[in-house]
Amino acid sequence: MKEIRCDVLVIGGGPAGGVAAITAKEHHPDKRVLLIRKEEKQLVPCAIPYIFGEILGSSEKDVMSCAPVEKSGVETMVGEVLHIDKEAKSATTRDALIFFDKLVIATGSVPFVHPSMKDATKIEGVFTVPKEKETIDRLKAYAETRERIAIVGSGFIGLEIGLEFAKSGKNVTLIDGVDHVLNTAFDKELAAEAEKLAEEAGVTLELGEFVDEVLEKNSRVSGVKLRNGKVIESEMVILATGYKPNTELAERSGIQLTCYGAIWVDEYMRTQNHDIFAVGDCAARRDFITREYSRVMLASTSAAEARAAGTSLYRLKYIKGFNGTIAIFSTVVMDRAFASAGVTEMQAREQKLDIVTGTFTGMNRHPATIPDATRQSVKLIAMNHSGRIIGGQIVGGPEVGELINIVGLIIEAKITIYTLLSLQVATHPLLTAAPTAYPIVKAAESIAKKME
Repeated sequence: MKEIRCDVLVIGGGPAGGVAAITAKEHHPDKRVLLIRKEEKQLVPCAIPYIFGEILGSSEKDVMSCAPVEKSGVETMVGEVLHIDKEAKSATTRDALIFFDKLVIATGSVPFVHPSMKDATKIEGVFTVPKEKETIDRLKAYAETRERIAIVGSGFIGLEIGLEFAKSGKNVTLIDGVDHVLNTAFDKELAAEAEKLAEEAGVTLELGEFVDEVLEKNSRVSGVKLRNGKVIESEMVILATGYKPNTELAERSGIQLTCYGAIWVDEYMRTQNHDIFAVGDCAARRDFITREYSRVMLASTSAAEARAAGTSLYRLKYIKGFNGTIAIFSTVVMDRAFASAGVTEMQAREQKLDIVTGTFTGMNRHPATIPDATRQSVKLIAMNHSGRIIGGQIVGGPEVGELINIVGLIIEAKITIYTLLSLQVATHPLLTAAPTAYPIVKAAESIAKKME
């Protein structure tokens, strides 16, 4: 077994691992940084649904390049760490013993399958959606000769995969026990538009219904039976029921986990052993607003955590760690963009927060006769007494992907509606809504009126 020595070892080559390694090397150029990843080719996780349609069409077009990492001076190797010895500061693979000074664990997440569905995964034609190229290729190849597909789960992955299959002419049924799609990110009135567009695209929605059983015939999936007794015939079933932290390595190495199985970390992404850090989906997260543990898993959050860790390896360079996830999402349903940040109205009321909401619907160009003009809707959630913004949702054109980042900054900077009322913005007829009807400002005005 060969021995390798490095200053910083990063386990995991996804977004969190890559950013942590690059940041570590940028801030500590004299240190030897080694990144070890399990697969030779790793996928861009958020783009996996588009492998199944015409947008990408192949997993080869979704492979994450190692060039930025290697160009920064980080060394890389392919392998799987089997054990971490905290005292000896070593990590063991099948053929190497790696000694480190600092360790960053970025092992990501794996598909979550409800215990009641575990046996179903053994049936031919039943798939989860891991972030591994080989499995995704098998899923895609299997789907190419199937016409009737049932997808369990109406979150981002389930909906996006369903739309790609529907656009290629397949018969798609989306099943979920919640009462509207994208349930964790949008309130019902905004999700309703996504549901309408999905149905127009050919997706059949079975919402408010749970799967009771996955049916099989001749050892191959034949459909699903819902709790209400309805049977949906299917040649293929995809379980898009979320992800869980990939922490088996950490657990068997004696690293402390939280109540939901993620690695415990402080705001600088340090474990209880301050020479060992954890970032990305494997690390525990807290909600930016409520400070409760959060199971939100996003590449943008992972990258932010990785920067916090990379700058804090040897000393706390900036006295500001990672203060919690604001749960910021975006997606596209047909030709409409949907984005969300912070808490939804439903979540806020469930958590007993005293809130007021404001909405505004207008056009994303001015005048409305501009050729690519489209309707744009904004909803803001604010605390009733302080006016601090804690959530926002936007539906509209492509610009929504960047508008929601403004809302995310508003939440993170603890900005109130009173600041937004005097917000100065750059506008242009071909690029933005009118300055007289800028959607974020108008939604803030709506809240101010209610508060007064």
